[in-house]
Amino acid sequence: MGLKYSSKINKIRTFALSLIFIGFLVMYVGVFFRTSMLVMTIFMILGLLFIIASTVVYFWIGMLSTRTVQVVCPSCNKVTKMLGRVDMCMYCNEPLTLDPELEGKEFDEKYNRKSKKSKS
Repeated sequence: MGLKYSSKINKIRTFALSLIFIGFLVMYVGVFFRTSMLVMTIFMILGLLFIIASTVVYFWIGMLSTRTVQVVCPSCNKVTKMLGRVDMCMYCNEPLTLDPELEGKEFDEKYNRKSKKSKS
């Protein structure tokens, strides 16, 4: 059974969303320490830091998303954004590449690493 791949942009957005939920969870845990104002404040501030980190990640991926290459997926014919040499379609998870050397090869995210480029 192969690995489940998804678009790099979607992975980063999912990470940012998980930071929000982690922040809320940490804040919720802080409510259980109402008797100790210091511990509750630490949990609330820590949760707030997770949410601020999520905002930074969302801003970063938004700025990165404006500079990506837009391609039309050959499978679903929708315009999708590509990061790196290989990526997946955001809609149908079709492997995509702009590198003619990689056409026809099995999809592997390692093609985006610099060490893999120099070995070829």
